[in-house]
Amino acid sequence: MSKTIRLTMAQAVAHFLKKQMTIVDGKKVPIFGGVWAIFGHGNVAGMGEALYQVRQELPTYRAHNEQGMAHAAIAYAKASFRKRFMACTTSIGPGALNMVTAAGVAHVNRIPVLFLPGDIFANRAPDPVLQQIEDFGDGTVSANDAFRPVSRYFDRITRPEQIITALKRAMQVLTDPLDCGPVTLSLCQDVQAEAFDYPESLFDEKVWTVRRPQPDADELANAIALIKASKKPVIVAGGGVLYSQATKELAAFAETHGVPVVVTQAGKSAIDERHPLALGSVGVTGTSAANAIAEETDLVIAVGTRCQDFTTGSWALFKNEGFKLLSLNIAAYDALKHDSHPLVADAREGLKALSAGLSGWKAPAALAEKAAREKNIWMEAAAKAMGTTNAALPSDAQVIGAVARSIGGEKTTLLCAAGGLPGELHKLWPATVPGSYHMEYGFSCMGYEIAGGLGAKMAHPEKEVVVMVGDGSYMMLNSELATSVMLGLKLNIVLLDNRGYGCINRLQMATGGANFNNLLKDAYHEVMPEIDFRAHAEAMGAIAVKVSSIAELEQAIADSKKNDRTSVFVIDTDPLITTDAGGHWWDVAVPEVSPRGEVNKAHEAYVKARAAQRVG
Repeated sequence: MSKTIRLTMAQAVAHFLKKQMTIVDGKKVPIFGGVWAIFGHGNVAGMGEALYQVRQELPTYRAHNEQGMAHAAIAYAKASFRKRFMACTTSIGPGALNMVTAAGVAHVNRIPVLFLPGDIFANRAPDPVLQQIEDFGDGTVSANDAFRPVSRYFDRITRPEQIITALKRAMQVLTDPLDCGPVTLSLCQDVQAEAFDYPESLFDEKVWTVRRPQPDADELANAIALIKASKKPVIVAGGGVLYSQATKELAAFAETHGVPVVVTQAGKSAIDERHPLALGSVGVTGTSAANAIAEETDLVIAVGTRCQDFTTGSWALFKNEGFKLLSLNIAAYDALKHDSHPLVADAREGLKALSAGLSGWKAPAALAEKAAREKNIWMEAAAKAMGTTNAALPSDAQVIGAVARSIGGEKTTLLCAAGGLPGELHKLWPATVPGSYHMEYGFSCMGYEIAGGLGAKMAHPEKEVVVMVGDGSYMMLNSELATSVMLGLKLNIVLLDNRGYGCINRLQMATGGANFNNLLKDAYHEVMPEIDFRAHAEAMGAIAVKVSSIAELEQAIADSKKNDRTSVFVIDTDPLITTDAGGHWWDVAVPEVSPRGEVNKAHEAYVKARAAQRVG
């Protein structure tokens, strides 16, 4: 008979997690970077006691907000290129539900994170317990069922022995490059404390490595034929290139075969933007160079991308009548979108196989020549947009320029998530090293920024982490600023105050809408808010400064390099100015009828733009 060890279910979870390993840079390390925990009655007795027993091998971190700690865990995994990840545990009810938004972030972006929310009593004896959601028609429902649509794997543990198979299934999903995403193990609070004789083998050390599926021979042959027949191919590099760690293979493919490279939000930094064939961001927030090539391309070679609407200009960007799409993706679900020719494989292995099959082939020289011309035009426009100014209210682009000059570089990670900044940063931030650009734009979740910066810093404490955040996102979720101070993890937070939701205000204007409820001045209030962000950041333990010009910002950042903790730089900005160069139409439906002439005019333009959309 196999040997057993008597543990509570929660203790079994903790002991299992500490024994899961992976290989990073040739060294064996724990695959879990730690556990984020906010304790309540639904997890403090069970998981709390269990985590205390393993605190030396599996550190537990205390946060101030459940959504914030989950964002930090997601950013940790993203910054680790999904090789390492974290777990998050909460009580039942609101504590658990606070993580559902973050689960959506992880699900959309295919990021591994383990959610361990407490749940109701499996034995139902004390029902209804504090914070319990009751469904009049289904006795099995709890608040945690909200995790189902935003989890790649969901399980509710109602008996202690169920955790044996659940943990193994969880690890399979968390480490599988195809199924990768959030896992929720809903832990009934009474079962957390119940003991069971677990097999000792459950707690054997296990090393997880990256699976790299090879391309199918027929799909590969078809892909090679498509590329050889193309005259104006372009590579659209997505986040899958970074997660596969295929950046060297991407650059080698581009150089060997003379194919320009454009990048999605998740794929930015997959190629050094100083490379002659690197044309920067593509699509709605694209550079003029990338979009000029994309509009004329007859073959998009999509590598590791979901082909989101921002990437494709809502499928109106590609205007060549002979346009074809070749998708190299580890997930068939993504590789088969929009009548694509699929090449289902790991990005690194797929690029190597394609390059070998294309031996001796190179795109027409005119393509690289056009790319060089367009890039020069774009670089001049970008430099102008990011230049210095004495304006009382600088643009986002001018702030980006100041930050890049002051603290940019290969040892810096730039992090952002929502509002107008992602569009400007996608175009303008000079990403040169894999992972140096960290953008959550799959879910575009306001509030990710500061918590995400904390997670990125935990993954790479040796790097400078710069968080750029608007006042809107800062007000939504800023509590993990205090956590960064508490943990001694210095962030550089640049807070751009345009006094409202400037990005959506611009979209409102572009679709013919009246200025309404976005900027603070256009919202209903009896007293106009005057928020002192500097004082607020200082109150949470940061070193903060309010600057009144671009020159002052650059000086403040330079001075802050001696600071020993999180530093916040507040600057007022113009809510209306964006970079004119680059960009593309985005499908945002405009009302067919309205008493306002501005809306009717915008609808006419919308109908005209939709005519260029590819449907399929």
